[in-house]
Amino acid sequence: MALLKGSNNRVYRFCLSLVTLFAISACTSTPKEASTPPDMQGGFTQCEAPRQQMCTREYRPVCGHVDTGIRCVTTPCPSERHKTYGNACSACAEEDVMGYEIGDCASYGK
Repeated sequence: MALLKGSNNRVYRFCLSLVTLFAISACTSTPKEASTPPDMQGGFTQCEAPRQQMCTREYRPVCGHVDTGIRCVTTPCPSERHKTYGNACSACAEEDVMGYEIGDCASYGK
Protein backbone atom coordinates (compact mmCIF):
# COMPACT_ATOMS: atom_id res chain seq x y z
CA MET A 1 0.00 0.00 0.00
CA ALA A 2 2.86 2.38 0.79
CA LEU A 3 4.37 1.68 -2.64
CA LEU A 4 1.15 2.62 -4.40
CA LYS A 5 0.80 5.77 -2.33
CA GLY A 6 4.39 6.80 -3.13
CA SER A 7 3.85 6.11 -6.83
CA ASN A 8 0.74 8.32 -6.90
CA ASN A 9 2.71 11.03 -5.12
CA ARG A 10 5.40 10.91 -7.83
CA VAL A 11 2.82 11.11 -10.61
CA TYR A 12 1.15 14.02 -8.83
CA ARG A 13 4.47 15.87 -8.50
CA PHE A 14 5.33 15.20 -12.14
CA CYS A 15 1.97 16.53 -13.35
CA LEU A 16 2.28 19.56 -11.08
CA SER A 17 5.76 20.22 -12.47
CA LEU A 18 4.46 20.06 -16.05
CA VAL A 19 1.60 22.44 -15.32
CA THR A 20 3.99 24.87 -13.62
CA LEU A 21 6.42 24.66 -16.54
CA PHE A 22 3.68 25.40 -19.08
CA ALA A 23 2.36 28.29 -16.99
CA ILE A 24 5.81 29.86 -16.66
CA SER A 25 6.64 29.43 -20.34
CA ALA A 26 3.32 31.03 -21.35
CA CYS A 27 4.04 34.04 -19.16
CA THR A 28 7.58 34.57 -20.43
CA SER A 29 7.02 34.10 -24.16
CA THR A 30 7.68 37.12 -26.31
CA PRO A 31 4.64 38.65 -27.99
CA LYS A 32 4.34 37.98 -31.69
CA GLU A 33 4.38 40.91 -34.05
CA ALA A 34 0.87 41.75 -35.18
CA SER A 35 0.47 41.16 -38.87
CA THR A 36 -1.81 43.16 -41.09
CA PRO A 37 -4.54 41.13 -42.76
CA PRO A 38 -4.18 40.96 -46.54
CA ASP A 39 -7.34 42.97 -47.07
CA MET A 40 -5.93 45.87 -45.02
CA GLN A 41 -2.51 46.16 -46.70
CA GLY A 42 -1.87 49.03 -49.08
CA GLY A 43 -1.28 48.83 -52.81
CA PHE A 44 -3.15 47.09 -55.60
CA THR A 45 -4.72 43.72 -54.78
CA GLN A 46 -5.85 41.52 -57.64
CA CYS A 47 -9.22 39.76 -57.29
CA GLU A 48 -8.91 36.00 -56.95
CA ALA A 49 -10.92 33.29 -58.65
CA PRO A 50 -13.44 31.91 -57.92
CA ARG A 51 -15.41 35.08 -57.24
CA GLN A 52 -17.52 35.36 -54.10
CA GLN A 53 -21.25 34.82 -54.49
CA MET A 54 -22.18 36.36 -51.13
CA CYS A 55 -20.47 39.09 -49.09
CA THR A 56 -20.87 40.59 -45.63
CA ARG A 57 -22.06 44.17 -45.31
CA GLU A 58 -19.19 45.71 -43.30
CA TYR A 59 -17.98 49.08 -44.54
CA ARG A 60 -14.29 49.08 -45.46
CA PRO A 61 -14.25 51.11 -48.67
CA VAL A 62 -12.03 50.09 -51.57
CA CYS A 63 -11.36 51.66 -54.94
CA GLY A 64 -12.16 49.03 -57.55
CA HIS A 65 -10.36 48.94 -60.90
CA VAL A 66 -13.10 48.09 -63.38
CA ASP A 67 -12.21 46.77 -66.86
CA THR A 68 -14.24 48.71 -69.45
CA GLY A 69 -13.51 46.18 -72.20
CA ILE A 70 -11.97 48.89 -74.39
CA ARG A 71 -8.57 48.07 -75.91
CA CYS A 72 -6.51 50.84 -77.52
CA VAL A 73 -3.33 51.15 -79.53
CA THR A 74 -2.54 54.68 -78.34
CA THR A 75 -2.67 56.43 -74.98
CA PRO A 76 -4.54 57.73 -73.09
CA CYS A 77 -6.86 54.77 -73.25
CA PRO A 78 -10.03 54.43 -71.15
CA SER A 79 -9.49 50.69 -70.62
CA GLU A 80 -10.36 50.94 -66.93
CA ARG A 81 -12.44 53.11 -64.68
CA HIS A 82 -12.51 53.41 -60.91
CA LYS A 83 -15.48 52.88 -58.63
CA THR A 84 -15.76 52.94 -54.83
CA TYR A 85 -17.20 49.76 -53.29
CA GLY A 86 -18.22 49.12 -49.69
CA ASN A 87 -15.62 46.38 -49.19
CA ALA A 88 -13.19 44.17 -51.11
CA CYS A 89 -15.60 41.24 -51.31
CA SER A 90 -18.36 43.27 -52.94
CA ALA A 91 -15.86 44.76 -55.40
CA CYS A 92 -14.43 41.40 -56.46
CA ALA A 93 -17.90 39.83 -56.65
CA GLU A 94 -18.35 41.74 -59.93
CA GLU A 95 -16.73 39.94 -62.87
CA ASP A 96 -15.43 43.12 -64.56
CA VAL A 97 -13.45 44.26 -61.49
CA MET A 98 -9.76 43.37 -61.91
CA GLY A 99 -8.64 44.40 -58.42
CA TYR A 100 -8.80 47.12 -55.79
CA GLU A 101 -6.90 49.49 -53.52
CA ILE A 102 -7.80 50.12 -49.87
CA GLY A 103 -9.79 53.34 -49.40
CA ASP A 104 -12.33 55.14 -51.51
CA CYS A 105 -11.42 56.36 -54.99
CA ALA A 106 -11.55 60.01 -53.91
CA SER A 107 -8.62 59.38 -51.54
CA TYR A 108 -6.54 58.40 -54.60
CA GLY A 109 -7.77 61.30 -56.71
CA LYS A 110 -9.55 58.93 -59.06
